[in-house]
Amino acid sequence: MQKVVMYSTDYCPYCQRAEALLKARGVTDLEKIRIDHDPGQRQAMIERTGRRTVPQIYIGTTHVGGCDDLVALDRRDGLMPLLNG
Repeated sequence: MQKVVMYSTDYCPYCQRAEALLKARGVTDLEKIRIDHDPGQRQAMIERTGRRTVPQIYIGTTHVGGCDDLVALDRRDGLMPLLNG
């Protein structure tokens, strides 16, 4: 399974929804980068993704986007192939 990295905050309901979907699809090792605990990570996220909102999700080297993007990918049956590499 591909490595999954998610920029998130503790209080974000979209982050929680994305994490729940990833876990439901078998992701057991989710690296969460908490931008609310380390403000420098927020700037790094913006530079890496070009976006300011959380979550921002990477599967392997692919930037999936946010929660809505992740759900849309799953609905068109693209999430599992991406997770499985």
